[in-house]
Amino acid sequence: MPDIPQYGHSTNLIGLATACMASHAFNDNPKPLHIAGTRESASGLFGQLAAQSTPEDCGRIFQDYMCVVFGFETEQRLRNDHSGRRRYRNSYLRLIQDWGRDSNNAQGAVFKGWVESRFGLFPTYHKQRIAGFNSKDWIMYIEEKMNSRYHNNCIYMQLDLLYEYCQWVIERFQIPAATHKTLYRGVNSLDDDCLVLGQDKTHKIVRFNNIVSFTDRRSIASEFGAYILEVEVPMVKLVFFNELLPHHALHGEAEYLVIGGDYRVNVQP
Repeated sequence: MPDIPQYGHSTNLIGLATACMASHAFNDNPKPLHIAGTRESASGLFGQLAAQSTPEDCGRIFQDYMCVVFGFETEQRLRNDHSGRRRYRNSYLRLIQDWGRDSNNAQGAVFKGWVESRFGLFPTYHKQRIAGFNSKDWIMYIEEKMNSRYHNNCIYMQLDLLYEYCQWVIERFQIPAATHKTLYRGVNSLDDDCLVLGQDKTHKIVRFNNIVSFTDRRSIASEFGAYILEVEVPMVKLVFFNELLPHHALHGEAEYLVIGGDYRVNVQP
């Protein structure tokens, strides 16, 4: 892209150069990623999780913790303030739900903004391809990611904890896989993603948006496009997967939320 650096910011919160983390070489030989200070700031939570023996018990504890700390139980979320207006408390669960409906809405911009802030990766697509910092596309993305309605209740901190919890579960239980997971994405073309290198008709290197959805079921991916992209995703780039939590809105499509960048892709008809 003409006005945007190769990958993103020169600084991030993971202690690894953004260009390195976003490269296909990193995906081939991934290293652990952590958002600075997140586990330390919630040491009580991770201490409780360490005492559990099943992923299901861990999921319940995590969701109860988030519910109490960030105050979005149903009765709290719908409680009126002194002016009589209904208060809105944004939550990671609502963000996941809205992402599943439309990844290019304002909530999707908040998700992309979190990845940009923590991992240093610029989004390449929001409603349409982002052409550069001076483009209307970039300005629209900035306006939506900073929308106070969706950018409240420490939403970035919530997503930090979601990512670290996801990585903790993978480390502890080796699910959904130990190092890499084969995932699929249905597309009608590669127009929404940037083709970095076309090695041949089926093997390519593609730059995905800074956060992108996949599924582990080829049959589901085929419903979303004429071509299926098969990708070996390193576990350290998972933000969310279907079995991570007992209660969420994405069960039906077996969805995985993945940090983007450059990936080796096998294109299948």
